[in-house]
Amino acid sequence: MTHMHVAGSIHADVSAPGPQWLTEPADLNALDRALWSRNVTRDPAGRLSVAGVDVVSAVRQEGSPVYLFDEDDFRHRARAFRHAFEGWQVFYAGKAMLTRTIARLVMEEGLSLDVCSGSELQVALLGGMDAARIGMHGNNKTSDELELALSRGVGCIVVDSLDEIARIEQLCEAGGYHARVMVRVTPGVEAHTHEYIATAHEDQKFGFSIANGQAMVAMVRCHYSPSMELLGVHSHIGSQIFDTGGFEVAARRTMKLMAQFTDATGVHLPQLDLGGGFGVAYTSADSPATPDELASGLREIVEHEARAHSMALPALSIEPGRAIVGPTTMAVYTVGTVKTVDLDGGGQRVYVSVDGGMSDNIRPALYAAEYSAVLADRTSQESGVLCRVVGKHCEGGDILVRDVFLPADIAPGDLIAVPTMGAYSREMASNYNHALRPPVVRVHDGQLSPMIRRETMDDLLRLDVGR
Repeated sequence: MTHMHVAGSIHADVSAPGPQWLTEPADLNALDRALWSRNVTRDPAGRLSVAGVDVVSAVRQEGSPVYLFDEDDFRHRARAFRHAFEGWQVFYAGKAMLTRTIARLVMEEGLSLDVCSGSELQVALLGGMDAARIGMHGNNKTSDELELALSRGVGCIVVDSLDEIARIEQLCEAGGYHARVMVRVTPGVEAHTHEYIATAHEDQKFGFSIANGQAMVAMVRCHYSPSMELLGVHSHIGSQIFDTGGFEVAARRTMKLMAQFTDATGVHLPQLDLGGGFGVAYTSADSPATPDELASGLREIVEHEARAHSMALPALSIEPGRAIVGPTTMAVYTVGTVKTVDLDGGGQRVYVSVDGGMSDNIRPALYAAEYSAVLADRTSQESGVLCRVVGKHCEGGDILVRDVFLPADIAPGDLIAVPTMGAYSREMASNYNHALRPPVVRVHDGQLSPMIRRETMDDLLRLDVGR
């Protein structure tokens, strides 16, 4: 984990030869299948291909850097969740990556979709998503955003504050709407991959606390409001979760809350949303659960809690985003410079600079997210050297892959591919240093088609009024 520093994480890090889990692969040309979409292969010349299109051809046609999105892999993962969680409502978490094409694929694959802003809602609707299958999140939804959701008939608004409840009531009264809502609660659980800590997690901006009674206040308020139909309770315990341990505590507390609501009002709430956050493999150290394993574990948890509280099993929902779209997409970069630096203790590290950086993947700089990378346009028989793949931005913390073994003959002009870039990369991209954001290109049956085109200087200058 990177230690924070006011001048950037690089100033707080201690130079080290690499994380303990990182070992040099026996074959640098081999692909770790857990990290890539199902249609990625390497041909005898060493070129990576996605669904029949090699990366050299893709870069030649679309430029570099570029995100390559495997449509078949997205559909496959969406179906895997839908089948594993049969009988549940599966929401694709649009914040991970959302385009009109993705909204259409979600609709076609029979999933629902959740959004976190009015802009995401508009993209979903323009992509053909049925409004009745959309859930709307957000801790500070504006009146305009709520008006859009209510006027278009979204299936559910997840309320997050008493101010928002009052705002919805005012809009419903003025516009003749009737809102279907869930109350987002804070169950006091934060999941971190294979462990969970059940204390001191009330200090956050999302949801109503169960512990201090605010969740019950919000539920009663919504239930008795003439403008609302209270559907149930929503909770979310974290991200990049590899097992179901943390959900056990969250389910126990949320279902106890629902039972208490029934005792107080005589009304059984029909729905419980356990959120998302299911993890994916970014490196060889990651071992995420499969949809079937997650479904089995979560079913066992909620059925046990329902029996414990003598309550009918509510209709259940989950919200996978990263777990569906993350592995579908690789980013391809072109190497610009290579330099070797000396480390404390006598070691060395090779810095490989590429034509992207923190503007197209802020996650490593923001919270020390780990990624992998491979040489993408050729094979190499050279041994591996410890490398750090960095961007071209004017920041010492502009790191894409903190530690990875690449062939010793890595050189300017080579192509590097970074897997598992579908979630929160293009969605969190910026124009830092006036960088132009890369395109997202769909690959299907040997054909390339842009989902989001590459930005141009005209796009940037259109916003610069020059006064």
